[in-house]
Amino acid sequence: VQLVESGGGQVQPGGSLRLSCQIARINFRFYLMAWYRQAPGNQRDLVASISSTGTRNYADSVKGRFTISRDNAENTVYLQMNSLRPEDTAVYYCNARFSHDNYWGRGTQVTVSS
Repeated sequence: VQLVESGGGQVQPGGSLRLSCQIARINFRFYLMAWYRQAPGNQRDLVASISSTGTRNYADSVKGRFTISRDNAENTVYLQMNSLRPEDTAVYYCNARFSHDNYWGRGTQVTVSS
């Protein structure tokens, strides 16, 4: 199983980025999908998740700024990030979870800096 993340990069404060994560060889629609992030020296924290039924959950720090969505036909999960702040700088990881399965992507760097 391979999770392929894309969309990271460098952006100025207040800017936007859209992360994508495409997963092959799983029955995607059954999986809980999530984005985590890890800044240097910090633990890996949940940013947002979306269940198989579309229920969304967000970290307090990103509520109202980030939106997670999924396309079951494309086996893809997205994270739209608006009003980005320097404290959003981190490596962002895609996660897929169902029953005993727990898969991680390699991460994509997001840097918010002027």
